[in-house]
Amino acid sequence: MKSIYIFSGLGADERVFKKLDFSGFDVTFIHWVIPNSNETIETYALRLTEQIKTNNPILIGLSFGGMMATEVAKLIDTEKIIIIASAKTQQEIPFYYRFAGMLKLHRLIPTVVLKTPNFFSNWLFGTSDKEDKEILASIMLDTDEVFLTWAIDKIVNWKNDTVHKNLKHIHGTADRILPYCLVKSDIEVNGGGHLMTLNKAEELTKVIRNLLDYE
Repeated sequence: MKSIYIFSGLGADERVFKKLDFSGFDVTFIHWVIPNSNETIETYALRLTEQIKTNNPILIGLSFGGMMATEVAKLIDTEKIIIIASAKTQQEIPFYYRFAGMLKLHRLIPTVVLKTPNFFSNWLFGTSDKEDKEILASIMLDTDEVFLTWAIDKIVNWKNDTVHKNLKHIHGTADRILPYCLVKSDIEVNGGGHLMTLNKAEELTKVIRNLLDYE
């Protein structure tokens, strides 16, 4: 049975994958740990490898989790890397995020604002039905503020240029956080938003399983 290690989105956990079907695979969800003061993304990735117990695993990452999967794959051998609604390199991070990072503008936003679910957050993440909104709201409220502040800083200042040869990038055409027009994905999901793991689960499951079954 193939081993899959899944990296969820920014502050999220396995709840965002609850509608996807990974039956037939040995699945482990990577848990975010609290970053140390001034910890680099490379050192953080090294700490996450402690949760990976098998050789040559498959890594799947959503959003920030895709970035972390990319960093972890620099440290260990992997069979396959699948990133969803994410970025492969710093060039795929929107220029306005990177500009904000250079000016440190992201530090001016109180974390309480980012943790408060509202109409705008639902629009931004592409959640529309009641269940998906409730899942997003619970994830936002449960997100650790220290981790959130650290992770946002790493996103806007990411310097990665490595594109792994065994990486496949799935992206939704309606993603408002990482716009489709700014990335070069291998597979597009028509109308998929940033949390298409929830509202495009059936289609996304087929796409992922096809990639997992393909040698």
